[in-house]
Amino acid sequence: MKTTPLSRRTFLRGAVGGTAVALALPTLEAMLGARGAEAASTGPIFGIFFWGGGLPWHDGHGAPQAGHPDLWTPSTTGKDYAPSELLAPLAPFQPSVVTGLTPHTAVPDTPPGQSDGHMRGFMVSMTGDRVRPEGFDHPSHTLTALRPTLDQYVAKHPAFYGPESPRFRSLILGASTARFHDYGHWNAISYNGPDDLNPPILDPGQLYDLLFGVAADTAGLKRRALLLDAVMEDAKSLSSRVGAADKQRIEAHLEHLNAVKNRLDFSGEACAPPGKPAPNEDLLAKTEIMGSLLASALACNMTRVFSFMLSSPATTHVFSNLGVPNDFHATVHEGTWEHARAGIMYQMQAFAAFLGRLQAVVEPTGGTLLDRALVFGLSEYGEGYQHSVAEMPCVLAGGANGKIRRNVHVRDPGGNYSKAHVTMLRGVGLETPSFGWNGGETSEAFGDILV
Repeated sequence: MKTTPLSRRTFLRGAVGGTAVALALPTLEAMLGARGAEAASTGPIFGIFFWGGGLPWHDGHGAPQAGHPDLWTPSTTGKDYAPSELLAPLAPFQPSVVTGLTPHTAVPDTPPGQSDGHMRGFMVSMTGDRVRPEGFDHPSHTLTALRPTLDQYVAKHPAFYGPESPRFRSLILGASTARFHDYGHWNAISYNGPDDLNPPILDPGQLYDLLFGVAADTAGLKRRALLLDAVMEDAKSLSSRVGAADKQRIEAHLEHLNAVKNRLDFSGEACAPPGKPAPNEDLLAKTEIMGSLLASALACNMTRVFSFMLSSPATTHVFSNLGVPNDFHATVHEGTWEHARAGIMYQMQAFAAFLGRLQAVVEPTGGTLLDRALVFGLSEYGEGYQHSVAEMPCVLAGGANGKIRRNVHVRDPGGNYSKAHVTMLRGVGLETPSFGWNGGETSEAFGDILV
């Protein structure tokens, strides 16, 4: 069958009540050719899942934190380790975990305060480098990065996408709107470089519109659900002009979007214009919705890189649903260990819900999005009580197309955090002779995890 070449910017089009609407398409063979479409559909996915507040403190974080059990570190190492209490929600997805890691970067004497885990732990785990000393001010918590965060490093690496750029080089998303400060570093985790933050999209309706092309002037429509009906005739017409593989992709795309649309309808968020979510929003429900939308974008090859900030650095999110009376930043500093434990456990449950949305999408190859992905799970430090950067969490979820061994626990007390960076970068196919700066440079990877 002779097929019609298509522009990569082709949309399905229709009208609702006289208003034009358009729906984005997945990558098709008619756009890139068979080889190009296959590469876009099978290339590795890299993502970051960040939660604020670290882990509940325990003896491994130092004397001031002594007397509490370690709920994070598994009791066994190697393949098929026994998951700890806090890793239990993630166990169905068989994540690999590295414990014991800490920053190895040097800390300048001036300006003072650069050793604060809030700043140092975050920057090393996200960039492989220390905080930029120029402009740093500890009393006002003013800081920036020296270089891009890992999501942007991957997204802009010339070898990751190759000559065919996707619609979005990366998607920067989030859930909780609570903030320690309303400026700078405390509002986002993704950096392009010094003083150049990427604010996350926090509203599911806004993300839906961005991904699936609802025109801005349709915000007054009663329901976004009308979009699929409006473009269905165009979809039928296009299906008759493309090959069998492309026809299958279009039908699967519409079916998946219909499922996402139903989730939005059920949540009520699809019926309201994008706006700031309520401060007492449920993180689990919102994470599932955002994860579903992201999964659709990944399945449609709109991007292969993302970051998801469940809660911000030094998060002031209030877990009132758990009986925690204060914001989480105050909670950990007050030393209320059981409340800290509850808040971190809830965030691990949200992490599991997020991974579940990627696991739920079965691809034409028979694998899932999570099989193709490498999701880096982390927080800003080891614990929030004293801001210790010992025992920082590091989760590697997904298989990265078979390049990352799953369900492995590596224990490396005092180990260089950038060994995890080298492992991940090589896992997604990027040549990485070394990674890390200012004392944190290493060429080593975790051979028990990297295939």
